[in-house]
Amino acid sequence: MEQTENSKAHVGKGLLEKIKLYLSEKSLPSPRDREKLDHDFATSTSFHGVHNIVRNRSRIRKVVWLAVVLGSVLLLVWQIYGRLINYFSWPTTTSVEVQYVENIEFPAVTFCNLNRFQTEAATKFGIIFFLWHIVSKVLHLQEVSTNSTGSKEAIDFLTSHQNFSITEFVKKKGFYLNRSTLLECDFFGKPCGPEDFVHVFTEYGNCFTFNHGDNLQAKGKVGVSGRGLSLLFNVNQEEFTDDPTLGFVDAGIVFAIHSPVKVPQLDSLGLLSPVGTHARVTIRQVKTVHQEYPWGECNPHIQLQNFRTYSTCGCLKECKARHIEQLCGCVPFLLPGNGVECDLQKFYNCVSPVLDHIEVKGLCTKGTHNSSCPVPCEETEYPATVSYSMFPSHQALKHLSKKLNRSWDYVRENLVNIEINYGDLNYKITQQQKAVSVSELLADVGGQLGLFCGASVITIIEIIEYIFTNVYWLCILILLKILDMTQGASPPQNCLGNKNGIEEC
Repeated sequence: MEQTENSKAHVGKGLLEKIKLYLSEKSLPSPRDREKLDHDFATSTSFHGVHNIVRNRSRIRKVVWLAVVLGSVLLLVWQIYGRLINYFSWPTTTSVEVQYVENIEFPAVTFCNLNRFQTEAATKFGIIFFLWHIVSKVLHLQEVSTNSTGSKEAIDFLTSHQNFSITEFVKKKGFYLNRSTLLECDFFGKPCGPEDFVHVFTEYGNCFTFNHGDNLQAKGKVGVSGRGLSLLFNVNQEEFTDDPTLGFVDAGIVFAIHSPVKVPQLDSLGLLSPVGTHARVTIRQVKTVHQEYPWGECNPHIQLQNFRTYSTCGCLKECKARHIEQLCGCVPFLLPGNGVECDLQKFYNCVSPVLDHIEVKGLCTKGTHNSSCPVPCEETEYPATVSYSMFPSHQALKHLSKKLNRSWDYVRENLVNIEINYGDLNYKITQQQKAVSVSELLADVGGQLGLFCGASVITIIEIIEYIFTNVYWLCILILLKILDMTQGASPPQNCLGNKNGIEEC
């Protein structure tokens, strides 16, 4: 054991000797050489003012120049600190630009009947009431309770029709689009029909989108302002009559103008056109570009599974659908996904509590970059100006009454005329931009260096070289002193003392 410890101590001592010999071979400057290095640096550096401190023989001038140099350095540090604080606050500016073009893309338009269901279905008061409270909760996270069904009929229906499909019910009993409900359709002088519309589900039940992202037959560049899409609807109030006690007291068409690849938002962006009116809608295109974090709140890396283009509305729908599918094993009506549709029993027992849980825990949030659904980095909107006139006129009333073989009162109470066109062939771009870029920051810092110290990148390299050389020499000196101290305090040997007080090793 003692032999092993002695051999280790011998090896360690030999290693220290080698390190000390290696460091000793490095040429260390004498105090005079170090003084000469300092003097040469001070007289040759491009950092203005330093050589005046060294060369002046007058102490007063040296003190003055020292104060000038230190004051300039302090001002420089203060200015650079302010520039860095400003840059890392991630400031932005917003630019608005109007682009005039010869041709512009026409948006998608989604139309719904304000009367959602056929008379036969609407007579089942409790069922419709229960269904549409479910729809409201799925879309808007509104509370649904047992008492919200409104009648015992809905509860009995819930227990006796556990495999009831809300999707099939709405498709069959909701508003439909055919030649009897879409009387006229004209798109820039060319006839169109129900086949040019795509069915979509919304909070208004069956809705139909013209110029949908998956059916771009009508999509194209339009080059005429003042003309566009012209439609004549028959809302057919006799067949589609919702109970007014449910809150369905309007008659007409609700429509939303949106991008062809975006989910329609009828609850917040829907426009109403009542029966017996001609609605003239003048639109313009507005593109908005948001900066990604930390300058803005968008996240360009988020991709949606069920929508080609990211939108906050589509993201929120996918978020709620994902949580519900994980906890309930099904996908609710109106939410995207390829899972099994939730039946009424699961809506009542699982989906409703999960939606409450999502709201309370804040699992699906929107707006900021770290939320579930931040703002999109780029979106296109279509602000609209709507004007109304009475429809039809006295002469047109006679013509339509004869053409449809209907009474004058029927024409007044069921027909809706909607016309959508561009006011001007231009679009506005609202773009969020970085107020300070990296190049601008470097230029600003460089300007401050030149203004206060006459310094540049080469000056900074000179200072770094000077500091590195001195630190290098200092490190070697410190290491040599540490080695000397280590060798001086050699490890004690195992010695024994005899009777005469003499140690024997």
